[in-house]
Amino acid sequence: MDADDRFMSMALDLARQVRGRTSPNPMVGAVVVQDSEVVGTGYHQAAGMPHAETVALNKAGEKAKGATLYVNIEPCSHHGRTGPCTEAIIKAGISRVVAGMQDPNPLISGRGFARLSEAGIKVNKGILEQKARRLNEAFIKYITTGLPFVAIKVAMSMDGKIGTMAGDSHWITGEKSRQFVHRLRDNSDAIMVGIETVLIDDPRLTTRIEGGGGKDPLRVIVDSTARLPIDARVIESTSSARTIVAVTDQAPEEKCRILEEKGVEIITVPAKNGRVDVVELMKKLAERELTIVLVEGGGTLNYSLLENKIVDKLFVFIAPKIIGGRRSPTPFSGSGIESLKDAWFVEDIEMKQFDQDLLLIGYPVLRE
Repeated sequence: MDADDRFMSMALDLARQVRGRTSPNPMVGAVVVQDSEVVGTGYHQAAGMPHAETVALNKAGEKAKGATLYVNIEPCSHHGRTGPCTEAIIKAGISRVVAGMQDPNPLISGRGFARLSEAGIKVNKGILEQKARRLNEAFIKYITTGLPFVAIKVAMSMDGKIGTMAGDSHWITGEKSRQFVHRLRDNSDAIMVGIETVLIDDPRLTTRIEGGGGKDPLRVIVDSTARLPIDARVIESTSSARTIVAVTDQAPEEKCRILEEKGVEIITVPAKNGRVDVVELMKKLAERELTIVLVEGGGTLNYSLLENKIVDKLFVFIAPKIIGGRRSPTPFSGSGIESLKDAWFVEDIEMKQFDQDLLLIGYPVLRE
């Protein structure tokens, strides 16, 4: 690994430290290097807080003059919640900037690099670009489409069942797999399930990481006619995270009022085929600057999201169990397809193992 790759890897590692904390901003890490020595590091902690570049430059102080700055995404050149990083870089006397990727934000894209070049600073971009893009895949989706990055988590048996015919699904996977899921929740802005999942499992939808320290994402229940029980644990939970129930105009006003009195936020979404239009729902969540939505629903909600071409990533746990049964639920139900040529393919597969459970991570190729 050459020096540029090594220091860019360091910047990426710094950025990862705040996974799930920076929305709607990207995760950014920065490293200032003078004569092969690291003289300053920093990362962006949260929206509205100092950017990684300025943190690293402040730590470097006078040693930044003539140094190289490594950052995983193009420095900003506009006034947002903070000042432009390009001006701080120029003022510090940096002679070279090495970036992982160009910022996809139309307000910045290419302008930061251009400003640095105009100031006589050498710019190298595209260093470990694939890793940089994968790290901020959610931000890229959000800033270019106006929709959150949607990840579906599935836990199923070897024969593709997510529960028994009687609705029992606790627990298909083991403890280590469940701890990984809690880390996924900690990294997400919102967790979404359908009303059937609540009626069957009565989940809390909170983050429970060994040793503590995790954050609870906002809870979103897709519930067209407001069937959510008023004593559901997602309402009664002591979590500080809000609960949103997405309904259509078919939801009874009185039931919605009762839920609101219990602290639930009701949002009305247009209907599509008698159900909540999931695309319109995602638009509403994006308006709240929610960048990453983790879906832990059942087959109906999962298939609806896939069918509407808004699923970006899959986390599929496979436990070494056989459940069987024609009426046992599967991860994707809906109307299904008639021909295998119409099947969704999943690419860039990564595999992990947690005791006896397997986890497949991949990206569905959405059909035209």
